[in-house]
Amino acid sequence: MKVGVPQEIKNNENRVALTPAGAKELTKRGHEVFVQQSAGMGSGFSDQQYVQAGATLMPSIQDVYGVAEMILKVKEPIEPEYGLIRPGQLLFTYFHFASYEPLTRAMIDSKAVCLAYETVEKTDRSLPLLIPMSEVAGRMAIQKGANYLEKPLGGRGILLGGVPGTLPAKVLILGGGIVGTHAAWMAAGLGADVTILDVSLPRMRHLADIMPANVNTMMSNEFNIRRLLPTADLVIGAVLIPGAKAPHLITRDMLSLMNPGTVLVDVAVDQGGCIETCKPTTHEDPTYVIDDVLHYCVANMPGAVPYTSTLALTNATLPYALELADRGWKEACRTHQDLSFGLNIVQGEVVYKAVADTFGLPHTPVETFLQ
Repeated sequence: MKVGVPQEIKNNENRVALTPAGAKELTKRGHEVFVQQSAGMGSGFSDQQYVQAGATLMPSIQDVYGVAEMILKVKEPIEPEYGLIRPGQLLFTYFHFASYEPLTRAMIDSKAVCLAYETVEKTDRSLPLLIPMSEVAGRMAIQKGANYLEKPLGGRGILLGGVPGTLPAKVLILGGGIVGTHAAWMAAGLGADVTILDVSLPRMRHLADIMPANVNTMMSNEFNIRRLLPTADLVIGAVLIPGAKAPHLITRDMLSLMNPGTVLVDVAVDQGGCIETCKPTTHEDPTYVIDDVLHYCVANMPGAVPYTSTLALTNATLPYALELADRGWKEACRTHQDLSFGLNIVQGEVVYKAVADTFGLPHTPVETFLQ
């Protein structure tokens, strides 16, 4: 199979979808790998390393899309890429369709096969291709939140862990999944007073067993959120409904409950955000203030630490990419049910129900294309 790796063109997205080591594994199996020049530079991988791995360098993004049967990316295609995508071409990347209808409709019109990292799902309900970036984003959420709590950056002027004789910051985490868990570990390690809200009692029991003493759990509901917001210094939005738009757990009117300089970090922004006042921002212009509350809503947080993020992501995606290249997408999805859950749009049809429901679009069962 001809596998293409374009350079990411989203604002400050420095990750790359395939390392030279991954390119070597593909070429060893007889596949052709086409990498856009400089695609790996942001993650610390030179063009020469890809050439040594057997890949062919391409001068432009148009050349990569033009030759490849399967496109490996990190983030969803953006508008300049829409016209480059061909009918029947396989795109394997993060899409987060439910957060952006124009992308959804553009991929329907393209007649491409869109296989989303974020909805590949194992039988135990785990999301193997979302986990590594959720781990990075959860840890970064605390790193960024602690930074923006500093007064010169618009925060309350609070040191996350405090010092002897002063109380530590209070961190409220909405969601006890992978993002929330890693955020809690980071915040707790810095000495903060942490509360995790979740709707699953078994999950909260698990978190209570593994977390240090400065982490508490509470049932997630509007009453508890409203009760905790007036004392929270840093709020992390870490809610995920696979493939669907995140629910708004913090509404606009709740901002009035918070102290001026409170920091909100909405990691769920790439699925629409779990904070109503959330809107996607970039690493170039990451924050804005509404009602004296500072919002950090960067949609590709792991892109700021591309070396770590690229290695973590490709460790998870490469086995699936190899299956897709070896077998073709239909046979690979027939053989691996977890991959079939990743199919969101196939040749103009929406096959992932949560995406269809979000925009009121017709839903075609994925089995229609796998027979």
